Amino acid sequence: MPVTPVKPVTPTVRVRYAPSPTGSVHVGNAHTALFNYLFSRRHGGRLVYRLEDTDKSREVAGAAETQMAQLRLLGIDWDEGPDVGGPYGPYRQSERADRYQEALAQVEAAGRAYRCYCSAERLAAMRAEQAARGRPPRYDGHCRGLSAAERAAHGGEPHVLRLAVPATGDTVVADEIRGEVRFQHSELDDFVIRKSDGTPLYNFGVVVDDHEMAITHVIRGDEHLANTPKQLLLYDALGWAPPRFAHIPMLLAADRSKLSKRHGATALVEFLDEGILPEALVNYLGLLGFSPPDGREMLELDELARVFDLARVQRSAAVYDPKKLQWLNTRYLKAWPAADVAQRVRPVLAARGLDPDAPSDAAPAVAFVDAVETVRERAHTLRELAEGLSFLYAPVTAYDPAGVQKQFGPEAPERLRALAGSLEGLPDWSHDALEAHYSELAAQWGVGRGALIHPTRLAVTGTTVGPSLFWCLAALGPDLVLPRLRAAADWIEREQPAEAARAKAGGAADAGQQAPT
Repeated sequence: MPVTPVKPVTPTVRVRYAPSPTGSVHVGNAHTALFNYLFSRRHGGRLVYRLEDTDKSREVAGAAETQMAQLRLLGIDWDEGPDVGGPYGPYRQSERADRYQEALAQVEAAGRAYRCYCSAERLAAMRAEQAARGRPPRYDGHCRGLSAAERAAHGGEPHVLRLAVPATGDTVVADEIRGEVRFQHSELDDFVIRKSDGTPLYNFGVVVDDHEMAITHVIRGDEHLANTPKQLLLYDALGWAPPRFAHIPMLLAADRSKLSKRHGATALVEFLDEGILPEALVNYLGLLGFSPPDGREMLELDELARVFDLARVQRSAAVYDPKKLQWLNTRYLKAWPAADVAQRVRPVLAARGLDPDAPSDAAPAVAFVDAVETVRERAHTLRELAEGLSFLYAPVTAYDPAGVQKQFGPEAPERLRALAGSLEGLPDWSHDALEAHYSELAAQWGVGRGALIHPTRLAVTGTTVGPSLFWCLAALGPDLVLPRLRAAADWIEREQPAEAARAKAGGAADAGQQAPT
């Protein structure tokens, strides 16, 4: 019985994103999902989310829900899918078995596919012989020529179903990005479309799904280009009109190798954990392989959708550059209102156990938004911003090891205590007043300002870099600064002799030398 679409094919643009629930969303998957989203929104069409979940051996529990949640963090949403329903469901391949069986029966009844009874041993021997002759592995068509009587003799033996590929000619893929790509039938073998257990293989299942869901455009990574002639042959065998195809460029690392863990973050959750803003990540992914007509580099999701055009998608592989992503993220952090950035960094601070609004007897003297405004100038990510703000809302529990070696010398304890004494009772804790005070002390003590500024910064923030020291002191206020100066002096006297002994013996400094709280 012929298979008919669940709904009549409509001219409305319909695209699909069809992941397997085997883990978190990889940057390459997100890139494909984004381009499908942009194309559907650009043309007022619909995006279908379909789960290819027939391989239960690889499925990860909860991965489907996790993947959908991660894409939505980027602002990518869909019109139909397993979680929202729609008129062309079900949207899980595992729930579409009856559709595949009907289509398999149709293509076999039409004489376009045949049963193959070859054993695994025969196929292995065939491939070994082909390899010995330097030939590519291809099915030799042994069962294609079986007579009706020979087929009947096999009875109910286990078998697969193979598509009968024409022996001559070619199949042309009219790709929206690459133009015409020809595949000679002599380079294709009679590929399997149904396993011996009755389940369809990928190429068959995706053709049935795309046809029945009225998909008009298949936009996917160019690693799938080799599958396309097989799918076109299946469309022809089933008597269905194929969708249009567009194979977007693969993402490569800066060294032109396949993107992998050794190049840094590759999963969406890793980027977000590093403090990359979802908006910056979407912006960057949208520019990988696509050039906006006006050459802009900062575009929100809706702006990308308005200008997206497959004609402007490049054919060659797109190079993923983490430095460019970080640069773009930095621009977002600096361009947004400080209040918006403050809201984004709050959860990152909370993950570190810090709450800028928690009541305290020794709270910073600066408003949280004002602190964000200042500290973000040196931050590339939300994580760096949270690290830069931490000294305001948590006691210093460790000093930068490199800074300790340079700034906490033998004279430091006495100098830090003297600084604390000079600051105690200072009537004006403004930036300018503090800077003038340090200049006066440096002149009185006959040292350069750096000899006072650098040990002070390390003592009150735990680091050697950050905003102006005098902004830091004014932001903390005397109730936080004075105890930290004295605590650092105590720590140097207690810990530095042991540290110096280890260094003299050739030992490496510990990576987080503890200070009192």
